[in-house]
Amino acid sequence: MTSRYNAVYAESQADPEAFWARAADDIDWSKRWDKVFDADEGVYGRWFVGAECNTCYNCVDRHAERGRADQAAIIYDSPITGSKRTITYAELLAEVTALAAVLRDRGVGKGDRVIVYMPMVPEAAIAMLACARIGAVHSVVFGGFAANELATRIDDAKPKAVVSASCGIEPGRVIAYKPLLDAAIDAAKYKPDTCVILQREQQTCELIDCRDLDYRQETEKARAADRVVPCVNVAATDPLYILYTSGTTGEPKGVVRDNGGHMVALKWSMPAIYDIQPGEVYWAASDVGWVVGHSYIVYAPLLHGCASVLFEGKPVGTPDAGVFWRVISEHKVAALFTAPTAFRAIKKEDPDGALIGQYDLSSFRTLFLAGERADPDTIQWAEDKLGVPVIDHWWQTETAWAIAANPVGLGMMPVIHGSPTVAMPGYDVQILDDAGHPVEAGKLGNIVVKLPLPPACLPTLWNADDRFRQSYLDEFPGYYKTADAGYKDDDDYLFIMARTDDIINVAGHRLSTGGMEEVLAGHPDIAECAVIGAADALKGQAPMGFVVLKSGADRDEDELQAECVKKVREEIGPVAAFKTVHVVTRLPKTRSGKILRGTMRQIADGEAYKMPATIDDPAILDEISAVLAKA
Repeated sequence: MTSRYNAVYAESQADPEAFWARAADDIDWSKRWDKVFDADEGVYGRWFVGAECNTCYNCVDRHAERGRADQAAIIYDSPITGSKRTITYAELLAEVTALAAVLRDRGVGKGDRVIVYMPMVPEAAIAMLACARIGAVHSVVFGGFAANELATRIDDAKPKAVVSASCGIEPGRVIAYKPLLDAAIDAAKYKPDTCVILQREQQTCELIDCRDLDYRQETEKARAADRVVPCVNVAATDPLYILYTSGTTGEPKGVVRDNGGHMVALKWSMPAIYDIQPGEVYWAASDVGWVVGHSYIVYAPLLHGCASVLFEGKPVGTPDAGVFWRVISEHKVAALFTAPTAFRAIKKEDPDGALIGQYDLSSFRTLFLAGERADPDTIQWAEDKLGVPVIDHWWQTETAWAIAANPVGLGMMPVIHGSPTVAMPGYDVQILDDAGHPVEAGKLGNIVVKLPLPPACLPTLWNADDRFRQSYLDEFPGYYKTADAGYKDDDDYLFIMARTDDIINVAGHRLSTGGMEEVLAGHPDIAECAVIGAADALKGQAPMGFVVLKSGADRDEDELQAECVKKVREEIGPVAAFKTVHVVTRLPKTRSGKILRGTMRQIADGEAYKMPATIDDPAILDEISAVLAKA
């Protein structure tokens, strides 16, 4: 099939307002817009100004009303608890309406904020949709976040209510959420009026009189009373949610997502990028606490009338490295979207892919990867073992959907390992040097997007327009700074090499740690790796590698280091000055799987560091320190 990408992209650039107005016809509006894009509104302009809509109606009600009432909307699969549940669109409407009634009875209304602090259970998605239904603004905080991190988000968002659970469950341990929530509220200056608590059978909790409500008791009462809660019309430019991301100052930044543009872009992306049709089963193996969970567990699949898998488990250990294939086979998943780190974990445990053959994957068409650089070795392994296209794509919390991708629904373009392919409609992606000048093809530079950003991208930060300008717009006037570094080739394929703070300066040469990681990942005994720029008295910085060996690989460390140094020297050149490799048992990561390279660099340089709020296991940092101390 010849790709229609070039024609579609050209159309989006030539007349973006006409392009997005046509896409907006797939959304139900209670009032259409006065302007598709108004450059005089907001910080850099706003989409669908004057329009009114409701995101919950578009995700739930319209499907229940128009022939999908009995179709699966959410498929909950929890190998951690051994439970499964399929929720139809009609059932989802009833559940969302009931919780919306509970929140409304406690005074939550249009524009009020609600924090959702939940594990990976259907009620997390239901809470998000219930907020959208009544015009409230949800802010999902990753379940299990430390109390002080939750407190800072409470003080910033000032929620009228919190929806939470008694506990979360990880392999081998139960995490009590309620004590963390109580401690956060005690520490916060702002106090929410209400907490709605889902009691899980694995561990229940005490409820505080007057403030705390039992989620199931209250929603069952609302259902028994046949409560009706109409969808509240909001402006397309009103916020749907706030999602906090860590800032460089350590203070969280509240990324704002609007209602109208968000729906338009996400609905467009499902058939165009992911090649998914209404009624099919789509699975984003992420968490609702991250942007992938917002966009592609909850909103995009439901906007499109799909069944969305909500998975409470891990790629390995629940119970083994075949769980992804079991879920795909059992639920007839057409497309899976996950992080490369998940596949590196699977490859490490089952390097020959022996478990894949135990399952019927005939429904499975495409694997999508995002969230970090997808190294070519991992992509090649997945292609070889699964026999389906493996599509790397690139986007950010701030954008809500792909900046660059291989749009399968428009006709796949040739796959180049190491590249997320090309810019999506609405994004004018350019590569600039530090002075703001365009660089030639093949040269590393700052990846920026020419303003205005397309629909769904953040219009600003919560109550912080000035911080938004300083963080994203001031350094390259007229452009959005992605803070990623990379280059384009002669065919406009984009290559994301590192965060700009992961570009290291070795004796005056700007080098990408991502490029070195790509080389190391190609070593047959290495399962995953990270390269940082450690302080060096002579060169300013020197690259330092950390590698995790594949299962069964027993190597002499000096011999392995010599092989890695030789490989980097051959593929990047002596200029890389790559001489140090440490073998570690595991790499420190966030709960979403991103490697904490910045913290590793601080440890290597002997700097004081703050424990990252999103770290999966703090003990790994001690392991890294111990390895460096022995070197």
